[in-house]
Amino acid sequence: MTTKKKIPKWLLLVSLVAVFAVFAASCGDDDETTPETTTTTAAPDPDPAPESEPEPDPEPAPEPPLTQGPGGEQAVAASEITLDDAEIADVQAGGYTAALLWHTSGAFTDAVSQGARDAFAELGIEVIAETDAGFDAAQQANDVETVMAQNPDIIISLAIGPDAGAEAFRPAVDAGVSLVFLSNVPQGYVHGEDYVGIVTDDLAAMGITAADLLADALGGQGEVGFIFHDAAYYVTNQRDQAFKSWIEINYPGMEIVAEQGLADPAAAEEIASALLTRNPDLDGIYAPWSAGPADGVIAALRAAGASDVAVVTMDLDTNVSLDMVEGGNVVGIAADEAYNLGRTMALEGAYGVLGKSAPAFVVVPAIGVTADNIVEGYRQSLADDPPQEVLDALG
Repeated sequence: MTTKKKIPKWLLLVSLVAVFAVFAASCGDDDETTPETTTTTAAPDPDPAPESEPEPDPEPAPEPPLTQGPGGEQAVAASEITLDDAEIADVQAGGYTAALLWHTSGAFTDAVSQGARDAFAELGIEVIAETDAGFDAAQQANDVETVMAQNPDIIISLAIGPDAGAEAFRPAVDAGVSLVFLSNVPQGYVHGEDYVGIVTDDLAAMGITAADLLADALGGQGEVGFIFHDAAYYVTNQRDQAFKSWIEINYPGMEIVAEQGLADPAAAEEIASALLTRNPDLDGIYAPWSAGPADGVIAALRAAGASDVAVVTMDLDTNVSLDMVEGGNVVGIAADEAYNLGRTMALEGAYGVLGKSAPAFVVVPAIGVTADNIVEGYRQSLADDPPQEVLDALG
């Protein structure tokens, strides 16, 4: 028989304590363990927003009309044509003479002539001749030949026709005369060699002024008939085009609904009547100049009883001025500074005798004339009061 050996109590107690200690240590290690950090990436948007397309560049603003010479010359303001004291003294001591060979007569030519005469007098230059060719090229050639017998140092003139003018003024060119032209230049003439310079209106400003006058009268709204000069003449062409462009650029409430070219001024009344027949709702009409075209337009409007159709035109004239101040169809006239044209031409003549280079193409400002400022307008443009019948109508 085997006797089982009894285990002491103290040994059991020690064993239990050791087991408990191992268990406690194991639990403590679990509590101090730091979990791993994980990074998640978001799933791609199944329907991403499309990239915005770049804004288109805005359209450039329309360029305003600009005046250019007959050969594309850049316009220079008449205010730039000046002489200093020493130059004036040299001219005054030179004993120079000048001739004024005009294409025609009338209030405009008279004002240009007076401006030239006054400037020549201030410069001590004697005016030895003044002629009127009556728009006859052959007569102008004869005037040049006659005047050349007096050996002028300066000639100022408007050449009648580029080809005829080239032939007419050749004797003056060959003699070394200082030539200054109003508006036109003879065919083939070279600036600085054959002539000193050209002086004329600021043509674009004339058209812009006419457009502004019509817009003011119509409150910037209405249908417009546009009668333009149907001939290759840069002066009227630029004025007409500037009027049309300025309406289109600045007055969206106004629309040119009818256009008609005018080659013969005598046909203006017939053209205006046809415009009214085809466009009975016309609010305004542009006529390319006063004496002739505007007269015809006014006659057509009166015959049609269209007293409410506004008319604008170019150049001061007695008939259109009288219609305007009497409250007729004419609401405004774009005019140039004719007197200033003559003064500027005379100064350029002095440039010529001094051997001083002048710009190829010089312009004088435009002015807008209405019934409210007609007296001031005449004085600024023509250096004179309006005709007596216009003054009488003003009361």
